[in-house]
Amino acid sequence: MSPEPYSIDLELAPADNARLSSMCGPFDQHLRLIERRLGIEISNRGVSFRIVGEPAAAAAGEQVLRDLYDVAETEAVSPESVHLQLQQADAEAAAEDTAERLPDVIIKTKRGLVKARGATQQAYLHAMVTHDISFGVGPAGTGKTYLAVACAVEALESERVRRLLLVRPAVEAGERLGFLPGDLAQKIDPYLRPLYDALFEMLGFEKVNKLIERNVIEVAPLAYMRGRTLNDAFIILDEAQNTTPEQMKMFLTRIGFGSTAVITGDVTQIDLPRGQPSGLKQALGVLQDVPGIGFTHFGARDVVRHALVQRIVNAYDAHDRRQERRHRRDRDSGHERRAPDEGPHENGDEA
Repeated sequence: MSPEPYSIDLELAPADNARLSSMCGPFDQHLRLIERRLGIEISNRGVSFRIVGEPAAAAAGEQVLRDLYDVAETEAVSPESVHLQLQQADAEAAAEDTAERLPDVIIKTKRGLVKARGATQQAYLHAMVTHDISFGVGPAGTGKTYLAVACAVEALESERVRRLLLVRPAVEAGERLGFLPGDLAQKIDPYLRPLYDALFEMLGFEKVNKLIERNVIEVAPLAYMRGRTLNDAFIILDEAQNTTPEQMKMFLTRIGFGSTAVITGDVTQIDLPRGQPSGLKQALGVLQDVPGIGFTHFGARDVVRHALVQRIVNAYDAHDRRQERRHRRDRDSGHERRAPDEGPHENGDEA
């Protein structure tokens, strides 16, 4: 006799047809998205819901529905909202077994509050506010650069630092753009656009331009950091996987008194010439046990973009693991074939 499936009955209050419609989406699209993501079944009559599935998944589904109903009170629920709530539920479920939960860190800027979505982002924010140097490493879409810029803006607005430096290596992503016209700023702007976008969202276009004119905010290629000592500054090195070991060492030794540095990157997207080692990959090994440096590693489950981005990251990770296993087998089998043939002895006589 098969066991009775686990179910949760949920009553959302107060009853509001407009909120309910926004939460469920056109033709219940949002409910179907939650079902596919969590592997559960959701049925409802008005604001009365029944969730059927594995206990942990059903509990996560209940929490997502409650959160989305709260969101629907003040704004229209979109597929993006559903994805973000699912992302947060997954991350919180993964963190339930941790012995110690980190205190919440909320970044306050004049444009509003910036909060972590999930346990890994929370650990990242905590590392940035408690360490002078922090590394955020993981795939695209996990919020590494955005959260670092938010921390930098808060530090500037609260006068904990006097200036912001946003740095990025000027390495083309597998393309050769050739000669770029214009002055220095126009030449390097394409490489630094993601940093500008985050700044504009936090501070507004006009204020960012004024702060850049006054040199309070400096956006520059990594090569321009050589020979400088940076005091009372918040420094972000973005796309650090495209630094060489020499550049990474140069950058880390620029940091002066009263400064905070955040290094972000994705070691699976290195655009350096073939055979050139990544400074970020080397630094993660060299500095792992150095006191005072924080490390946060993001994974595919921490992606907060379109749900497909998470699946793409997982697919590439699986492909890389298969390739690595294949190379290891080929290498081992090559050693086995060569082992019997030891070659001549040192005195030149054959065995």
